[in-house]
Amino acid sequence: MAMETPNHTQTVAGWAAHSSSGKIVPYTFKRRENGVNDVTIKVMYCGICHTDLHHVKNDWGITMYPVVPGHEITGVITKVGNNVKNFKVGDRVGVGCLAASCLECEFCKSSQENYCDQIQFTYNGIFWDGSVTYGGYSQMLVADHRYVVRVPDNLPMDAAAPLLCAGITVFSPMKDSQLLESPGKKVGIVGLGGLGHVAVKMAKAFGHHVTVISTSPSKEKEAKQRLGADDFIVSTNTEQMQRGKRTLDVILDTVSAKHSLGPILELLKVNGTLVVVGAPDKPIDLPSFPLIFGKRAVKGSMTGGMKETQEMMDVCGKHNITCDIEVIKPDQINEALDRLSKNDVRYRFVIDIAGRSKL
Repeated sequence: MAMETPNHTQTVAGWAAHSSSGKIVPYTFKRRENGVNDVTIKVMYCGICHTDLHHVKNDWGITMYPVVPGHEITGVITKVGNNVKNFKVGDRVGVGCLAASCLECEFCKSSQENYCDQIQFTYNGIFWDGSVTYGGYSQMLVADHRYVVRVPDNLPMDAAAPLLCAGITVFSPMKDSQLLESPGKKVGIVGLGGLGHVAVKMAKAFGHHVTVISTSPSKEKEAKQRLGADDFIVSTNTEQMQRGKRTLDVILDTVSAKHSLGPILELLKVNGTLVVVGAPDKPIDLPSFPLIFGKRAVKGSMTGGMKETQEMMDVCGKHNITCDIEVIKPDQINEALDRLSKNDVRYRFVIDIAGRSKL
Protein backbone atom coordinates (compact mmCIF):
# COMPACT_ATOMS: atom_id res chain seq x y z
CA MET A 1 0.00 0.00 0.00
CA ALA A 2 1.23 3.48 -0.88
CA MET A 3 -0.41 6.85 -0.55
CA GLU A 4 0.76 7.62 -4.11
CA THR A 5 2.56 5.94 -7.01
CA PRO A 6 4.99 7.37 -9.63
CA ASN A 7 1.90 7.79 -11.85
CA HIS A 8 0.43 10.23 -9.34
CA THR A 9 1.67 13.45 -10.93
CA GLN A 10 -1.35 15.77 -10.77
CA THR A 11 -1.28 18.16 -7.83
CA VAL A 12 -4.71 18.71 -6.32
CA ALA A 13 -6.05 20.99 -3.61
CA GLY A 14 -8.44 19.37 -1.17
CA TRP A 15 -9.48 19.05 2.45
CA ALA A 16 -8.47 16.24 4.81
CA ALA A 17 -8.58 15.02 8.39
CA HIS A 18 -5.22 13.94 9.83
CA SER A 19 -6.30 12.45 13.15
CA SER A 20 -9.30 11.17 15.09
CA SER A 21 -9.97 14.72 16.25
CA GLY A 22 -11.84 14.81 12.96
CA LYS A 23 -10.72 18.34 12.16
CA ILE A 24 -10.66 19.05 8.44
CA VAL A 25 -7.85 21.25 7.08
CA PRO A 26 -6.67 22.22 3.57
CA TYR A 27 -4.52 19.48 2.08
CA THR A 28 -2.53 19.33 -1.13
CA PHE A 29 -1.94 15.88 -2.62
CA LYS A 30 -1.43 14.12 -5.94
CA ARG A 31 -3.82 12.13 -8.12
CA ARG A 32 -2.96 9.66 -10.87
CA GLU A 33 -2.71 10.61 -14.51
CA ASN A 34 -5.85 10.02 -16.54
CA GLY A 35 -5.56 6.41 -17.77
CA VAL A 36 -7.12 4.76 -20.83
CA ASN A 37 -10.21 3.75 -18.81
CA ASP A 38 -10.41 6.93 -16.76
CA VAL A 39 -12.23 10.21 -16.82
CA THR A 40 -10.99 13.35 -15.11
CA ILE A 41 -13.71 15.33 -13.35
CA LYS A 42 -13.72 18.92 -12.18
CA VAL A 43 -15.59 18.61 -8.89
CA MET A 44 -18.44 21.10 -8.56
CA TYR A 45 -20.24 19.85 -5.46
CA CYS A 46 -19.80 17.17 -2.81
CA GLY A 47 -22.37 16.11 -0.22
CA ILE A 48 -21.44 15.45 3.40
CA CYS A 49 -22.56 11.96 4.41
CA HIS A 50 -22.79 10.54 7.94
CA THR A 51 -20.13 8.05 6.79
CA ASP A 52 -17.74 11.00 6.38
CA LEU A 53 -18.25 11.84 10.04
CA HIS A 54 -17.53 8.25 11.10
CA HIS A 55 -14.38 8.14 8.99
CA VAL A 56 -12.82 11.45 10.04
CA LYS A 57 -13.24 10.46 13.70
CA ASN A 58 -12.20 6.83 13.07
CA ASP A 59 -15.39 5.60 14.76
CA TRP A 60 -15.14 2.28 12.90
CA GLY A 61 -11.40 1.82 13.51
CA ILE A 62 -10.54 1.57 9.79
CA THR A 63 -9.48 5.11 8.85
CA MET A 64 -6.17 5.59 7.03
CA TYR A 65 -4.99 9.15 7.74
CA PRO A 66 -4.84 11.56 6.09
CA VAL A 67 -8.37 10.94 4.85
CA VAL A 68 -10.01 13.07 2.14
CA PRO A 69 -13.72 12.24 2.54
CA GLY A 70 -16.58 12.64 0.11
CA HIS A 71 -18.57 10.14 -1.97
CA GLU A 72 -21.49 12.26 -3.14
CA ILE A 73 -19.71 13.98 -5.98
CA THR A 74 -21.02 15.88 -8.99
CA GLY A 75 -18.88 17.59 -11.59
CA VAL A 76 -17.96 18.04 -15.22
CA ILE A 77 -15.65 15.83 -17.27
CA THR A 78 -12.48 17.57 -18.46
CA LYS A 79 -10.61 14.59 -19.95
CA VAL A 80 -11.47 11.08 -21.18
CA GLY A 81 -9.24 8.03 -21.72
CA ASN A 82 -8.88 6.31 -25.11
CA ASN A 83 -11.05 3.34 -24.08
CA VAL A 84 -13.91 5.51 -22.82
CA LYS A 85 -16.78 5.63 -25.30
CA ASN A 86 -19.77 6.48 -23.10
CA PHE A 87 -18.58 9.86 -21.81
CA LYS A 88 -17.16 12.99 -23.40
CA VAL A 89 -15.59 16.23 -22.22
CA GLY A 90 -18.26 18.54 -20.80
CA ASP A 91 -20.61 15.80 -19.59
CA ARG A 92 -22.34 16.34 -16.23
CA VAL A 93 -21.50 13.31 -14.11
CA GLY A 94 -21.55 11.88 -10.62
CA VAL A 95 -19.34 9.59 -8.55
CA GLY A 96 -20.69 7.74 -5.53
CA CYS A 97 -19.21 5.28 -3.07
CA LEU A 98 -17.43 2.87 -5.43
CA ALA A 99 -13.95 3.30 -6.95
CA ALA A 100 -12.93 -0.24 -7.95
CA SER A 101 -13.95 -3.89 -7.77
CA CYS A 102 -12.57 -7.18 -9.09
CA LEU A 103 -14.69 -7.08 -12.31
CA GLU A 104 -14.67 -10.91 -12.41
CA CYS A 105 -16.90 -12.24 -9.61
CA GLU A 106 -20.59 -13.11 -9.86
CA PHE A 107 -21.54 -9.80 -8.29
CA CYS A 108 -19.43 -7.66 -10.61
CA LYS A 109 -20.76 -9.57 -13.62
CA SER A 110 -24.36 -9.08 -12.47
CA SER A 111 -24.02 -5.32 -11.87
CA GLN A 112 -23.87 -5.73 -8.09
CA GLU A 113 -20.33 -4.42 -7.74
CA ASN A 114 -21.16 -3.04 -4.30
CA TYR A 115 -21.19 -6.63 -2.95
CA CYS A 116 -17.86 -7.66 -4.50
CA ASP A 117 -15.62 -8.85 -1.67
CA GLN A 118 -12.76 -6.86 -3.19
CA ILE A 119 -14.75 -3.62 -3.41
CA GLN A 120 -12.76 -0.46 -2.84
CA PHE A 121 -14.40 2.81 -1.97
CA THR A 122 -14.03 6.33 -3.33
CA TYR A 123 -12.10 7.31 -0.23
CA ASN A 124 -10.19 5.37 2.42
CA GLY A 125 -9.86 2.47 -0.01
CA ILE A 126 -6.97 0.86 -1.87
CA PHE A 127 -7.12 1.32 -5.64
CA TRP A 128 -5.89 -1.27 -8.17
CA ASP A 129 -2.44 0.38 -8.29
CA GLY A 130 -2.04 0.07 -4.51
CA SER A 131 -2.62 3.75 -3.77
CA VAL A 132 -5.02 5.07 -1.14
CA THR A 133 -8.19 6.59 -2.58
CA TYR A 134 -9.09 10.21 -1.84
CA GLY A 135 -12.66 11.46 -2.13
CA GLY A 136 -14.65 14.44 -3.28
CA TYR A 137 -13.53 17.05 -0.76
CA SER A 138 -11.16 18.13 -3.52
CA GLN A 139 -11.14 20.21 -6.68
CA MET A 140 -10.52 17.37 -9.12
CA LEU A 141 -11.04 13.61 -9.30
CA VAL A 142 -9.78 10.85 -11.61
CA ALA A 143 -12.21 7.91 -11.79
CA ASP A 144 -12.49 4.71 -13.79
CA HIS A 145 -15.43 5.35 -16.16
CA ARG A 146 -17.15 2.14 -15.02
CA TYR A 147 -17.84 3.79 -11.64
CA VAL A 148 -19.22 7.06 -13.03
CA VAL A 149 -22.85 7.93 -13.81
CA ARG A 150 -24.59 10.67 -15.77
CA VAL A 151 -26.52 13.40 -13.99
CA PRO A 152 -29.82 14.13 -15.81
CA ASP A 153 -29.89 17.59 -17.38
CA ASN A 154 -32.93 18.72 -15.41
CA LEU A 155 -31.39 18.04 -11.99
CA PRO A 156 -29.34 20.81 -10.34
CA MET A 157 -25.81 19.61 -9.62
CA ASP A 158 -25.83 20.65 -5.95
CA ALA A 159 -29.15 19.05 -4.95
CA ALA A 160 -28.35 15.93 -7.03
CA ALA A 161 -25.01 15.28 -5.31
CA PRO A 162 -26.38 13.43 -2.23
CA LEU A 163 -28.33 11.09 -4.51
CA LEU A 164 -24.98 9.36 -5.22
CA CYS A 165 -25.04 7.88 -1.70
CA ALA A 166 -28.24 8.76 0.16
CA GLY A 167 -30.35 8.31 -2.97
CA ILE A 168 -29.02 4.93 -4.09
CA THR A 169 -28.94 3.66 -0.49
CA VAL A 170 -32.73 3.95 -0.22
CA PHE A 171 -33.55 3.30 -3.90
CA SER A 172 -31.87 -0.11 -3.98
CA PRO A 173 -33.92 -1.73 -1.18
CA MET A 174 -37.09 -0.18 -2.61
CA LYS A 175 -36.39 -1.81 -5.95
CA ASP A 176 -35.46 -5.06 -4.20
CA SER A 177 -38.83 -4.95 -2.40
CA GLN A 178 -40.69 -4.47 -5.72
CA LEU A 179 -41.81 -0.98 -4.71
CA LEU A 180 -41.03 0.52 -8.11
CA GLU A 181 -43.58 -1.52 -10.05
CA SER A 182 -46.32 -2.27 -7.49
CA PRO A 183 -47.86 0.94 -6.05
CA GLY A 184 -50.28 1.07 -3.15
CA LYS A 185 -48.09 -0.48 -0.46
CA LYS A 186 -47.82 0.78 3.10
CA VAL A 187 -44.21 1.89 3.51
CA GLY A 188 -42.55 3.03 6.74
CA ILE A 189 -39.45 5.23 6.91
CA VAL A 190 -37.57 5.30 10.24
CA GLY A 191 -35.64 8.53 10.69
CA LEU A 192 -36.06 11.78 8.80
CA GLY A 193 -32.50 12.78 8.00
CA GLY A 194 -30.36 12.70 4.88
CA LEU A 195 -31.50 9.20 3.85
CA GLY A 196 -35.00 9.35 5.29
CA HIS A 197 -36.15 12.50 3.52
CA VAL A 198 -35.10 11.11 0.12
CA ALA A 199 -36.80 7.81 0.93
CA VAL A 200 -40.09 9.63 1.62
CA LYS A 201 -39.86 11.47 -1.71
CA MET A 202 -39.11 8.28 -3.63
CA ALA A 203 -41.80 6.18 -1.95
CA LYS A 204 -44.41 8.86 -2.67
CA ALA A 205 -43.26 9.18 -6.29
CA PHE A 206 -43.67 5.40 -6.66
CA GLY A 207 -47.28 5.62 -5.46
CA HIS A 208 -47.14 4.34 -1.89
CA HIS A 209 -48.74 5.30 1.42
CA VAL A 210 -45.81 6.58 3.50
CA THR A 211 -45.51 6.64 7.28
CA VAL A 212 -42.55 8.39 8.91
CA ILE A 213 -41.42 6.95 12.26
CA SER A 214 -39.35 9.39 14.31
CA THR A 215 -38.35 10.21 17.87
CA SER A 216 -38.96 13.91 17.12
CA PRO A 217 -42.59 15.11 17.27
CA SER A 218 -41.41 18.44 15.84
CA LYS A 219 -40.72 16.77 12.48
CA GLU A 220 -44.34 15.81 11.82
CA LYS A 221 -45.25 19.05 10.08
CA GLU A 222 -42.30 18.99 7.70
CA ALA A 223 -42.72 15.26 7.05
CA LYS A 224 -46.31 15.75 5.92
CA GLN A 225 -46.36 19.26 4.47
CA ARG A 226 -42.88 19.56 3.01
CA LEU A 227 -42.16 15.98 1.99
CA GLY A 228 -45.65 14.59 1.43
CA ALA A 229 -45.76 11.81 4.05
CA ASP A 230 -49.24 10.45 4.77
CA ASP A 231 -48.79 9.50 8.42
CA PHE A 232 -46.36 10.17 11.25
CA ILE A 233 -45.62 8.00 14.29
CA VAL A 234 -43.62 9.25 17.27
CA SER A 235 -41.67 6.15 18.21
CA THR A 236 -41.51 7.15 21.89
CA ASN A 237 -45.31 7.48 22.06
CA THR A 238 -46.69 4.13 23.27
CA GLU A 239 -50.24 4.84 22.09
CA GLN A 240 -49.16 5.80 18.57
CA MET A 241 -46.91 2.76 18.29
CA GLN A 242 -49.76 0.53 19.50
CA ARG A 243 -52.14 1.97 16.88
CA GLY A 244 -49.53 1.38 14.20
CA LYS A 245 -49.08 -2.35 14.91
CA ARG A 246 -49.30 -4.63 11.87
CA THR A 247 -50.00 -1.80 9.43
CA LEU A 248 -46.89 -1.65 7.23
CA ASP A 249 -45.66 -3.88 4.39
CA VAL A 250 -42.06 -2.65 4.24
CA ILE A 251 -39.97 -0.48 6.56
CA LEU A 252 -36.65 1.22 5.73
CA ASP A 253 -34.63 1.99 8.86
CA THR A 254 -32.27 4.88 8.08
CA VAL A 255 -31.17 5.67 11.65
CA SER A 256 -27.42 5.76 12.25
CA ALA A 257 -27.62 5.73 16.08
CA LYS A 258 -27.92 2.62 18.27
CA HIS A 259 -31.55 1.61 18.82
CA SER A 260 -33.80 -1.45 19.22
CA LEU A 261 -35.56 -2.97 16.22
CA GLY A 262 -38.18 -4.66 18.41
CA PRO A 263 -40.80 -1.89 18.56
CA ILE A 264 -40.28 -1.11 14.86
CA LEU A 265 -40.82 -4.75 13.87
CA GLU A 266 -44.20 -4.69 15.60
CA LEU A 267 -45.37 -2.12 13.04
CA LEU A 268 -44.94 -4.64 10.22
CA LYS A 269 -47.72 -6.84 8.92
CA VAL A 270 -47.24 -10.61 9.04
CA ASN A 271 -44.57 -11.46 6.44
CA GLY A 272 -43.39 -7.85 6.43
CA THR A 273 -39.78 -6.85 5.83
CA LEU A 274 -37.55 -4.41 7.70
CA VAL A 275 -34.51 -3.22 5.73
CA VAL A 276 -31.64 -1.69 7.70
CA VAL A 277 -29.70 0.93 5.71
CA GLY A 278 -28.37 3.09 8.55
CA ALA A 279 -24.99 2.12 10.00
CA PRO A 280 -24.83 2.59 13.79
CA ASP A 281 -21.34 2.16 15.22
CA LYS A 282 -22.71 -0.10 17.99
CA PRO A 283 -24.82 -3.29 17.54
CA ILE A 284 -28.57 -2.75 17.29
CA ASP A 285 -30.97 -4.76 19.47
CA LEU A 286 -32.97 -7.45 17.65
CA PRO A 287 -35.41 -9.30 19.96
CA SER A 288 -36.66 -12.64 18.66
CA PHE A 289 -40.36 -12.50 19.57
CA PRO A 290 -41.45 -9.81 17.07
CA LEU A 291 -39.65 -11.81 14.36
CA ILE A 292 -41.17 -15.16 15.28
CA PHE A 293 -44.72 -14.06 16.00
CA GLY A 294 -45.00 -12.03 12.82
CA LYS A 295 -43.03 -14.20 10.41
CA ARG A 296 -41.07 -11.04 9.71
CA ALA A 297 -37.72 -10.62 8.01
CA VAL A 298 -34.85 -8.26 8.72
CA LYS A 299 -32.27 -7.62 6.02
CA GLY A 300 -29.58 -5.12 5.20
CA SER A 301 -28.74 -3.19 2.06
CA MET A 302 -25.65 -1.22 1.05
CA THR A 303 -25.75 1.43 -1.69
CA GLY A 304 -26.17 -0.20 -5.11
CA GLY A 305 -24.36 -1.38 -8.22
CA MET A 306 -23.45 0.97 -11.05
CA LYS A 307 -26.31 -0.01 -13.38
CA GLU A 308 -28.76 0.49 -10.55
CA THR A 309 -27.17 3.80 -9.59
CA GLN A 310 -27.64 5.12 -13.12
CA GLU A 311 -31.24 3.86 -13.08
CA MET A 312 -31.78 5.70 -9.79
CA MET A 313 -30.43 8.94 -11.26
CA ASP A 314 -32.67 8.57 -14.31
CA VAL A 315 -35.73 7.85 -12.15
CA CYS A 316 -34.95 10.93 -10.06
CA GLY A 317 -34.69 12.92 -13.27
CA LYS A 318 -38.07 11.58 -14.44
CA HIS A 319 -39.80 12.41 -11.14
CA ASN A 320 -37.70 15.53 -10.43
CA ILE A 321 -36.48 14.11 -7.12
CA THR A 322 -33.59 15.94 -5.49
CA CYS A 323 -32.29 16.32 -1.96
CA ASP A 324 -33.16 19.21 0.34
CA ILE A 325 -29.77 20.75 0.98
CA GLU A 326 -27.82 23.45 2.74
CA VAL A 327 -24.92 24.59 0.57
CA ILE A 328 -21.71 25.52 2.37
CA LYS A 329 -18.23 26.74 1.45
CA PRO A 330 -15.16 24.56 2.10
CA ASP A 331 -14.13 26.67 5.10
CA GLN A 332 -17.43 25.69 6.77
CA ILE A 333 -16.83 21.91 6.62
CA ASN A 334 -15.87 21.56 10.30
CA GLU A 335 -18.92 23.52 11.42
CA ALA A 336 -21.09 21.36 9.16
CA LEU A 337 -19.65 18.10 10.55
CA ASP A 338 -20.27 19.32 14.07
CA ARG A 339 -23.86 20.23 13.23
CA LEU A 340 -24.33 16.90 11.45
CA SER A 341 -23.25 15.07 14.60
CA LYS A 342 -26.14 16.84 16.36
CA ASN A 343 -28.57 16.15 13.48
CA ASP A 344 -28.79 19.91 12.91
CA VAL A 345 -29.29 19.95 9.14
CA ARG A 346 -32.31 19.87 6.80
CA TYR A 347 -31.36 17.50 5.29
CA ARG A 348 -27.93 17.31 3.70
CA PHE A 349 -24.92 19.59 3.66
CA VAL A 350 -23.37 20.04 0.22
CA ILE A 351 -19.96 21.65 -0.24
CA ASP A 352 -19.71 24.15 -3.09
CA ILE A 353 -16.24 22.96 -4.11
CA ALA A 354 -15.92 25.07 -7.26
CA GLY A 355 -17.45 28.22 -5.79
CA ARG A 356 -19.92 28.39 -8.67
CA SER A 357 -23.63 28.91 -9.04
CA LYS A 358 -25.84 25.99 -10.13
CA LEU A 359 -25.11 24.18 -13.39
